[in-house]
Parts: sequence; structure tokens; C-alpha cells
Amino acid sequence: MGGAGKLCRFGEERQTFIFSEKSVPVRRRRANSDFFAAMSKLWQNGYVGTGGLGVCMSCRKACLIVLLISSTAALAQVSHSEQVQIAPPLMRGVDPPAPEATASALEFQADRLRGEKLYLDALDYYRAALAKKTNDAHLLNKIGITELLMQRYKEAKKTFERAIHYDRTFADAYNNLGVVYYEGKKYGQAIKQYQKAIGKDSSSASFFSNLGAAYFSKREFEPAVVAYQHALELDSEVFARTSRSGVQAQLPSPADRARYNYTVAKLYAKMGFSEQSLEYLRRAMEAGYKDLKNVYKDVEFAEVRKSPRFTELMASKTPGIPD
Repeated sequence: MGGAGKLCRFGEERQTFIFSEKSVPVRRRRANSDFFAAMSKLWQNGYVGTGGLGVCMSCRKACLIVLLISSTAALAQVSHSEQVQIAPPLMRGVDPPAPEATASALEFQADRLRGEKLYLDALDYYRAALAKKTNDAHLLNKIGITELLMQRYKEAKKTFERAIHYDRTFADAYNNLGVVYYEGKKYGQAIKQYQKAIGKDSSSASFFSNLGAAYFSKREFEPAVVAYQHALELDSEVFARTSRSGVQAQLPSPADRARYNYTVAKLYAKMGFSEQSLEYLRRAMEAGYKDLKNVYKDVEFAEVRKSPRFTELMASKTPGIPD
């Protein structure tokens, strides 16, 4: 019986030690190793003395608890490789605006800083310029763009609205306000702003491209195609430029992304841009466009189908998106 009592105390003491291991893992490593050896021996030897069965079961339970705790701790250590760290806050990296600098000089410096992605510094210089050219809509628009790039959507919205207030004919400000709504997934309001921008200036491919993206995100495909066609007629490189520096179309599903790429490929083919058409056709295939067989009967692809690259592309096997 004395032996049994000793074993129970041993088990209780060691369990307490294991629960506190996180705080002292280095100093207790040897004791921890001895403990596991003792537990292993008890497990192998069975029970000890009168009433040993109860003691044996307690020890085995203690062993199982220890092993579970150790496994959980190991998994916790492994999970650290997947941790996410918050980036440091944006910092100012240049001298503040000089009080004697002209508004044009301040604006020029702000443009350069924004191009270098030093957004806080750019805002300082734009605002200093605005203090010298009060209520200037073009400066307000640039401030709004910088806030938009910083994902300060509420501030950007107010700034673009101020720009429009001081210049009701300023098409860029309407377009950029539309982008704020678009980023907030308020596609109907974005469309209204893009249409206002087009009403002020119908020569901008970006306005029509943005309008097409908003329609596409609403799954209104026919007006989206019309808007995209206008954009391509104005600038055949509008999609390539947007993909490098603009806001991407917010397509809610892989199937919609595949359809978007096929639609753009079809538009490029219709306008005679075979290389661009094949590029977007490849993207549609990679996205798993399910109706790819239409490429053989859509009249827009008639010239593209004559290209050896088309034959090579179609020979590749790309799995479709499941229903």
C-alpha cells in the first residue's frame, strides 16, 4: 500500500510539472526525460503490490494525458510557421513641406512621392499645396487618389465629393468616386458615377472599362460587353494597363472569372487583335471555362482559328469548372 501511495504522489507531482512546462522548458528538460522513462516502465510492468491494478490504471491514464499534452504542445509549435505579422504603420520618410515653396512645386513633389508609394509624405505635400490653392478640385482629386491607394475609403469618398462640389464638370473625380463605391461592392452606385464621368468626357477608355467591370460584377453581361467594346475601341491596351496599376474586376466566382477572360478574348478577336485574344483565351482555359467549345463556332474567332498558336493552345487539356 505504501508503494501505491508513493506512485500516486509521483504521478500527481509530475502532472503538475507538465502543466507548467511552457514557462520553464529548458531547465526541466532532464526531469521531463526521466519522467517519461518512469512512465514507460510502469506501463510495461503492469501493476505493483496489493491494489496495484488501480494504481496501474492511474499511471496509464497519466501517461495518456502527458502524451496528449505533449502532442498538443508540438502542434502549437508547428503552427507558429503559419503565423501572420502585422506590418509596421506607414512612416513619413522625407522632410516636411517648406513654407516658402510654391503650390506647383509642392504638387510636383507630392506626385513624385506618390509614385514612390510614400503616401503619407505625398499627402503632406498635397495638403500644403492645397493650403496655397484653396478648394482646387484637381488637388483634391489627387489627395483622394492617394487616400484610395492607402485604402482609406471613407476619407477618399469625402475628398472626391469635395472635388466634385468645386468643379461639377470634373470627369475624373466622378470616375474615382465610382471606384470607391466599386471597392465597397456598391456596384449600382459605382455605375451611376461612371456614367456621370462618361457624360462629362466620353473619350476615356478607363471610364468605359470601369463601367464594364461594374456591370460584370453585377452579372449584367450584355451591358458589360458593350462598355468593354467601347473601351477597346478607344484604347486597345486598356486591359493590360489596368491589370498593372488599376483596380481589378471583382468577380464573385471562378466561373465568372473564366467568363470574363473569354469575353475579353472574344472582344479582342472581333477587333482583329489576335495575340491579345489568344492570351485571354489561355486565361479562360486555365480558369476552366466550361463553354470553351464555342470558340469553334463564334464568328469573332474566325481569324484567330487560323493561327498555329490557336491550334496548339486548343490541344492542351484544361479541366473545366465543376457544376
